[in-house]
Amino acid sequence: MDLLITVILVIISLATFIYNYFQKKFSYWKDRGVVHLKPSFPLGNLSLKQPHFTEFMVDIYKHKGETSLVGIYFMTKPIVIPIGLDLIQNILVKDFNSFHGRGMYVNEVDDPLSAHMFSLDGERWKLIRTKLSPTFTSGKMKNMFSTVVTVAERFVETLDDIIKLESQLEVNDLLGRFTTDVIGSCAFGIECNSLKDPNSRFRHYGKRFLDEQPLPLIMHIIIVLYPDLARKLHIRALRKDVTNFFLDTVRKTVEYRKGNDIQRNDFMDLLIQMTKDSNEDGKLTLEQIAAQASLFFFAGFETSSSVMTFCLYELALNQDIQEKARQEIVQVLASHDGILTYEGMQQMTYLEKIINETLRKYPSVPFLIRSTVRDYTVPDSKIVIEKGTLLFIPVHSIQHDPEIYTSPELFDPERMSAEQIKSRHPMSFLAFGDGPRNCIGMRFGKMQTKIGLIALLKHYRFSTCSKTPNPILFDPKKGVLTSKDGIFLDIKKI
Repeated sequence: MDLLITVILVIISLATFIYNYFQKKFSYWKDRGVVHLKPSFPLGNLSLKQPHFTEFMVDIYKHKGETSLVGIYFMTKPIVIPIGLDLIQNILVKDFNSFHGRGMYVNEVDDPLSAHMFSLDGERWKLIRTKLSPTFTSGKMKNMFSTVVTVAERFVETLDDIIKLESQLEVNDLLGRFTTDVIGSCAFGIECNSLKDPNSRFRHYGKRFLDEQPLPLIMHIIIVLYPDLARKLHIRALRKDVTNFFLDTVRKTVEYRKGNDIQRNDFMDLLIQMTKDSNEDGKLTLEQIAAQASLFFFAGFETSSSVMTFCLYELALNQDIQEKARQEIVQVLASHDGILTYEGMQQMTYLEKIINETLRKYPSVPFLIRSTVRDYTVPDSKIVIEKGTLLFIPVHSIQHDPEIYTSPELFDPERMSAEQIKSRHPMSFLAFGDGPRNCIGMRFGKMQTKIGLIALLKHYRFSTCSKTPNPILFDPKKGVLTSKDGIFLDIKKI
């Protein structure tokens, strides 16, 4: 069976390759009067030197001003790249009913964790989104606040021991261990202990998910071009051992809480309540609970650790900004008797600007994906984006546009003042997306990022060292914006 699948995949990929490279021209976009380009899309680049998506977008974004969208091809599949901010606002907000899909691969039979809220479309997405939204209110954040602070205190204790032996450290892995422990505690109620044990099970399977993708390029192509065929061939997008780990963890957590009548008022409690829903359409199975919990875990620990990494990198390069942030932290803590409170964290407005400027320069997700659920006529044109068409919204390019952000490579937190934000187009900052499908975990992500940075900047000074990359090269194999070679900084106790 494996041999047959391999043969089928090879035949399909070769046919697609021949069509793409030996056809004299593509006609889909040309027939519609759309500006189109035909470079190799990153996932379709069969060479060893794979460009990062942000590099691929440079030539496309140059057409801003002459058109509101550009058409490209992924092999033979036409894809829309909206580059006009008004059109992007229509897609994400005003005309959301035409673009609420994501067109992601879901295979519940063979790959149950793929059926999470990020990938689901239609009524199933809407139902789960509505049910989970109460988890991320400001009130719920206050309930989780002390848990995150406790993990941050353990982080400082661990880092104290580490820097006694070595001060020049790769910070992304350290921060990933911190966010793993935070998410494990808040989502599963489990002490992951990744800070003390870098090889803990949660950290191990989190890294396997992110760093060791199970599929060769050919299968990725089949999933994108022929998802129905991929399901018939039982192609999984996630490693089986990773799936089994999370299914087993969720099963044991649910059984323990139900058996001992335990309620922690956290994310898992809300999921468990959804197994008791009187409405069959709203009731979740164990596999569906595991899918949502794994999404919270994977999305939460990698994005926040990446933001914190880039933030410390910029603060190491800009010592004056770092010192100003530290002074704000010290002053606010002093006004709260030296204790970090939720209200005190909210008062640290300069730190908020620093985090937002980091997200502008290094958006965790460099592009947003949407899919049309019905034919859509682009305003003030005759162009029709047909039902089922994928759209990639170039967040990184928008947030590095010199017409929007003067000297975009300069790290300047004052760009994120209320006055400057108000003066810009609302779609000029899309680090969390926008509209009804924006990032549901935005409040939680920012909270754990703030708490982590407060603890670190209060106790340590960060500087560059001989191993610090400059410039940073992004890893093209990861969906979350990440430094290819890690980020080393010199850390000194204050």
